[in-house]
Amino acid sequence: MSRTISLQDYISGIKSSDKRILGKAITLIESKKPEHRLIADQLLKEILPFTGKSVRIGITGVPGAGKSTFIESFGKFAIAQGKKVAVLAIDPSSSINKGSILGDKTRMEELAKDPNAFIRPSPSSGFLGGIANTTFESLLICEAAGFDYILIETVGVGQSETLVSDITDVFLFLKVIGTGDELQGIKRGIMEMADLIFINKVNSENLSKAKMTKTELSRALQFITPKEKNWKIPVILGSALEKSGLDEVFNKIDDYISLKIKNGTFLETRKNQARKRFEFWVREYILEKAKNDHLLETSFQKHKKKASELLSNPSSEASDFVNKLFRK
Repeated sequence: MSRTISLQDYISGIKSSDKRILGKAITLIESKKPEHRLIADQLLKEILPFTGKSVRIGITGVPGAGKSTFIESFGKFAIAQGKKVAVLAIDPSSSINKGSILGDKTRMEELAKDPNAFIRPSPSSGFLGGIANTTFESLLICEAAGFDYILIETVGVGQSETLVSDITDVFLFLKVIGTGDELQGIKRGIMEMADLIFINKVNSENLSKAKMTKTELSRALQFITPKEKNWKIPVILGSALEKSGLDEVFNKIDDYISLKIKNGTFLETRKNQARKRFEFWVREYILEKAKNDHLLETSFQKHKKKASELLSNPSSEASDFVNKLFRK
């Protein structure tokens, strides 16, 4: 029978980068059980003073862009530069049973074995935005454990996946060539969020086309205002499998963070991100409270039924319910 982990066990385990405790702490953060949420909230309060020193990197790309291979190669490169690397890999969940494959540790086997790396696959649980709903809190756990780089692998490019930029310092977009019209398949929202673009899987056979794609992307980026003043979004050619271009990505990330600090936007961006997380959790807790209150639950189900059966406009029903909630 396993011993119950105390709050102090979690804190000391996280501060000493104990991978077993790190995994259990993130499981605790992801739990929806009220008793777990209580401990999780206490844990986050205790570790907060030890957070904020990592570089948070969001990594996205179309399916087949080689995100896992890139993360493993880049992670190993960063570790060779004396960095500690944590990976929060978000796996898509089934919309039917919320199940998830969680296969990233298998795909990043070499990195997973490295003592200076920590990989945690988490299910998205149907949460929009390309990340899990507790990715930000899991990120804080890894920061408190002393990881220098935290890489967040999203589930793949989607309409709402730009939300990943709301919890990271750098947004890296992976692109591959040979997928038809090189610009047509890239949504403008992704381009506007990207801080760096890495064209992956470049080799001697497709180098000429890769250079042409880089030129096209660079031209397209001229019509998009970078998020950071005085930053020209770099388009880098390379191959994660062949370990080429990784040094340039590493250096450009360092340049970008240095520029944000110089411009005074690094800390301000993080404050804005924290404000958005506050608003997210306010919505979550209000809905949870409403569902756990018998009278409000009855009212909630009544309004939801009218909306779902198209007897009334969903927005109006939601407004009526929220008005009742605050009158109470």
